[in-house]
Amino acid sequence: MVSTENRRVRQLLEDFVAALTPTDHEPTLDELRGCCDQWMTTNVPPPPELLTEQVDARGVSCLWASMPGTSTKRTILYLHGGANVVGSAVGWSGFAAALSQAADARVLLIDFRLAPEHPHPAALDDALTAYRWLVETTSLRAHTVVAGESAGGGLTLALLTALHDAGDDLPAAAVLISPWVDMTLAAASLDDRADLDPFTSRAGLEMNVGAYLQGQDPKAPSASPLFADLTGLPPMLILVGTNDALLDDSTRLNDLARRAGVAVTLNVADEMYHMWPIMSSFLPEAREAVQEIGEFVRAHTNPSDYSTD
Repeated sequence: MVSTENRRVRQLLEDFVAALTPTDHEPTLDELRGCCDQWMTTNVPPPPELLTEQVDARGVSCLWASMPGTSTKRTILYLHGGANVVGSAVGWSGFAAALSQAADARVLLIDFRLAPEHPHPAALDDALTAYRWLVETTSLRAHTVVAGESAGGGLTLALLTALHDAGDDLPAAAVLISPWVDMTLAAASLDDRADLDPFTSRAGLEMNVGAYLQGQDPKAPSASPLFADLTGLPPMLILVGTNDALLDDSTRLNDLARRAGVAVTLNVADEMYHMWPIMSSFLPEAREAVQEIGEFVRAHTNPSDYSTD
């Protein structure tokens, strides 16, 4: 049975959309980004005991986030959502705290460059730079999982395929939450789930595609990794809800990954909305999802020579 708190999720997402689309003026990018971060830190607040540290990953701004007592030997590199236009490491630090606790890991939040000032492939380039910096400075590739939600989930898959194509060492596994992996917007669920999803819409995504790609080919695998060759990628956990307008991106990705021989686990949660796991501060189903992510991360990071600090 779906929890009563799920109704609160729908209202919060409706409020979020209303804040991003005021009727009395055209919001600036700074207003949109400030609104997004305020919504995140209000509804997914970082606990006061969360430990954070700003770092420079060869020119890419990042934020280390970890709960006290968690190991420094296991890392989640996290790519936030926000349709490639809004979102920040600080805004997502509350969710990073939940992941850190569940997975016994440090979380490296990447402040990749945003569109429209920095169109594709700027975000992917920043993710590649940060991952390579992480591997070269910590030598913990086998203890690293790459993760992201929504557009950050698509960026996670694009990062994996770019690393594989370049011959880089791959992370141990990947977690994709409500991933947006097809910028052609061919998912039938965008229309089938339109009345169920209070947050994600075809019209909104079309605007974000324009801001991000600025005339580039939406079928390019680096932009829409659903069109990439997934052969040789590490194990994946995909989480999506039945009330998510991007549901078909997840189910099609699951099918494509299986055909490519990737070990993939798909969790389609009943009546959950877009990116529901981030709301673990109050939603029971989100807490369960975060625990599933934590168990997945622990299971796929190399336990040999593992020690806590």
